[in-house]
Amino acid sequence: MTKLSIAICGGGIGGLSAAIALTRAGHSVEVFEKARRFDRVGADINLTPNAVFALDGLGVGQGLRGDAAQPTFRISRDGTTGEETSRLPLSGEAEKKYGAPQLTLHRADLLAALIDALPEGAMHFGLAATSVELPKGAARLTLSDGTTRDFDLVVGADGIHSAVRTALWGPDDPEFTGLVSYRSVFPRDKAGDLSDPDAFTKWWGPTSQKQIVTFPLTRGEEIFVFATTPQDGWTEEGWTLPGDPDELRAQYADFHPDAQKLLAHCEEVTRSALHVRAPMPQWSKGRATILGDAAHPMVPFMAQGACMAIEDAVVLGRCLDGVTADGIEAALARYETERKPRTARIQENSLANEFMKGQGNADWVYGYDAWGVALG
Repeated sequence: MTKLSIAICGGGIGGLSAAIALTRAGHSVEVFEKARRFDRVGADINLTPNAVFALDGLGVGQGLRGDAAQPTFRISRDGTTGEETSRLPLSGEAEKKYGAPQLTLHRADLLAALIDALPEGAMHFGLAATSVELPKGAARLTLSDGTTRDFDLVVGADGIHSAVRTALWGPDDPEFTGLVSYRSVFPRDKAGDLSDPDAFTKWWGPTSQKQIVTFPLTRGEEIFVFATTPQDGWTEEGWTLPGDPDELRAQYADFHPDAQKLLAHCEEVTRSALHVRAPMPQWSKGRATILGDAAHPMVPFMAQGACMAIEDAVVLGRCLDGVTADGIEAALARYETERKPRTARIQENSLANEFMKGQGNADWVYGYDAWGVALG
């Protein structure tokens, strides 16, 4: 087989997963990431069983288990009364049912594991895609240092503000949801008598827009808190903008005392406005395509943003396995056919924010097999 030359624009979770999958499919891959290095910025990554199963197939899942926590249950509670409204066994039970557990860990640990799995020299820091052109039989990538290079295929994994998506379909504006999120981490030994500190717990407010989510991180040594609430007039998107812990606590003063105990331990807080885009009718054009947040950004209420990007990467690699240059466009069509319906359904259900509020079946999310699903 003649190797395809493939450029991955964006070295985040989806881009790195795609680079591994496409390398394993026999192609020559280079990753271009605008950051000069990855610092230990940001806190959580919540990998549900569908994503862990996909990562296991990429050869990195087992190594992640040493740095991660494995939540014992997925629990929903009424934010006012504290009443438990659903409980789903995870950890070993999820491994038996779905082939993999849920893992919660620091984002930096996942990125490091993915980079370690790349071929030497494949990762280029400090270089971002600025534009893509599609001359006949190629994909031409212009980089932030002014250089231009031709590849057989360009994959845009460069996030919600994707330069690749803009180059292919023009600029668009995300829609502000009217929601602001808060994030914080505190040591597990401060949890004291908190109920189920080793579970993934979601406290549901009087509306689906107001909630608190908590789960263990870093081998269970830390507790992560994620909260959302309606807020007007503030629309910055960055995940690491500073927040006010007292403002966070004031927003949830009417929640159950056990939920407020969580917030009492939050000393450093970041906040962000949440944005969405409608599902796109097309992801690929010529010899270019997109994945992850570049294709289907979603609110984090189902914890599926990174998980969908990992699934995208695996399916894209499978679609291009054994493919030569003249088969690229047909392979991209197969990739879209499989992935668009699922990601659109996840986008819509995330925004509705009713998933597992009451006792239900999570199999349609957690039981997806990116390695075994039929490819049109």
